[in-house]
Amino acid sequence: MAMSEPSQDKTSPVPLTIISLATFLALVVFTVPLTTIEAMTTALDLSSAEQAWIMSGMPLGAACGLLTAGALGDTMGRRRTFVGGLWLTAVASLVAALASSGLVVILMRVVQGLGSAGTMACGLGLLGHAYRGKAGRRAAAVWAAALGGGVAAGPIIASLLIPVGDWAGIHWLILISSAPLALLAGATLPESPRIDARVDLAGSVLLIAGLACLLSALTELRVGDIRMVVGLAILGTVLLLLFLRRTATVSNPLLRLDLFRLTDFTGATLAAFASGAGVLALMSMVPTILVRGTGLTPLAASVVLLGWSGLTMVAALGSGIVPDSMSPRARVIAAIAGCALGQALTFTLSDEAHWAVVLPGLIVAGLSNGILNAALGHEAVRTVPPERSAMGSAANNTARYLGSAVGLTIYSLLIARPGTEALFAGWHLAVVVSVAISGVGIVAMILAARLGIGSPRAANTSH
Repeated sequence: MAMSEPSQDKTSPVPLTIISLATFLALVVFTVPLTTIEAMTTALDLSSAEQAWIMSGMPLGAACGLLTAGALGDTMGRRRTFVGGLWLTAVASLVAALASSGLVVILMRVVQGLGSAGTMACGLGLLGHAYRGKAGRRAAAVWAAALGGGVAAGPIIASLLIPVGDWAGIHWLILISSAPLALLAGATLPESPRIDARVDLAGSVLLIAGLACLLSALTELRVGDIRMVVGLAILGTVLLLLFLRRTATVSNPLLRLDLFRLTDFTGATLAAFASGAGVLALMSMVPTILVRGTGLTPLAASVVLLGWSGLTMVAALGSGIVPDSMSPRARVIAAIAGCALGQALTFTLSDEAHWAVVLPGLIVAGLSNGILNAALGHEAVRTVPPERSAMGSAANNTARYLGSAVGLTIYSLLIARPGTEALFAGWHLAVVVSVAISGVGIVAMILAARLGIGSPRAANTSH
C-alpha cells in the first residue's frame, strides 16, 4: 500500500476549504439549467427533448461516474482523481460556453457530471483521511453546508450572469473557478493511502453503460418514443445484472456487495436515494413552478428558493448542536421526517394562492435537509473500512444522484400539463409522490435496523 504523508497538520483547514469549494462548485454545475434554460432555448433553438436532456445530463453523468471515480480514488489516489475531476469540469465548461448547438451542450453537461463525480466521490474520502472524530463530524457539516450553498447560489449567480454573458456566462465562471481550484488542490492536498490493485475497467464499462441506459430511459420518458424507453430499460437492466455478476467474482470490485450486510451502510445509502428523489428533486422544481404558475421572474424564483437552500447550508453548519447521544441512524430518520413535513407543506401552492405560501415548507425542509446532509456525509465514510472511504462516499452520492434523476423525471412529467390549473394539479401529485418516497426511506431504515444484518466491522476485511 503506497501512501503520501500529508504535508500539513491533520487539523489544518486547507483540505476542508478546498474540498468544500469544489463541492460548492459541483452543486452550482448541477443547478445551471434551472434559471438559464429559457435563455438557452431561445439562443440555441432547443427542442423539448433537448431541454429535457440538458436538465438531466449532469446528474446522469455524475450518477454514472461516481462509483468508478471512487474506485479510481481508492486505487490510484484520491487527490489525483479529485484534481482530474476538476480539470474535466473545466474543459467541459469551456466547450459548453463555446457551443452553438444543443447536442454539444448536452454532451458537455454529461462530461461536467463525470468531472463532478471525481470531486464528489473523493472529496469526502479526503476529508475522512484528514479529519477524525469530532473534527470529522465538523468537516462533514461544512461539506454538507457547501452542498446547500451551491444549490442556493447557483441559480442566482446564473441569473445574474445572463445580462452579461447570456446563458454561457455561468459556464465561463465555472471554467475560471475550476482551473485554479485544480492547481491549488494538486499543490496542497495530501494524497491518500492506495490499494495495490487494478481498477475493474470492464465493470466500470458495464456500470456506466447500464446506468446510462436506465437514466436515458427515464429522460426519454418525458419526450421520447415508448419503444425506445422500453428498449433502453431492458438493455440497462441486463447490463447492470452483468455488472453485479462480475462484481461478485473480481478481486477489486467497484462496489463491494458485502458492504450491504452492514445496516448502517445500507441505511445511509437508502436514505441518500430517498433524499435525492424526495426533497432534492422536489425543491429543485420550485423555481419552475413559481415561474410558470405565479409569473415570478427566474431571479425572483431563485431568491425564493433560498428559503430552502440557504437554510440547508445554515442548518448543516449548526448540526453540531444535535446531542451526541442521538445515534446517527436516529438523526437521519428524524431529518428525513422533517424533510417530508416540509415537502407536504408546499402542497398549499395553487393558482389562487400567493407564492409566499410555499415559504413554510421551504423553511422546514431546508432546516431538516441541512441536518440530513451532514449526517449522511459523515455516515458515508464512517460505515465502510477506512481504505474504502472513497467507495463509501461514491455509493452514497450515486444513490443521491440516481434519486434526483428519478425524482426530477417523475415531477417534470407530472407538471408538464398545459394550463395553470393542470400545472398545479400536477404539482400537488408531485408533492404526494415525494412525501411517499421520503416515507419509504424512513421505513426502509427502520426495517434494516430491526433486521440487524451484520455489524459495522463485518466488512472490514479484504474482499
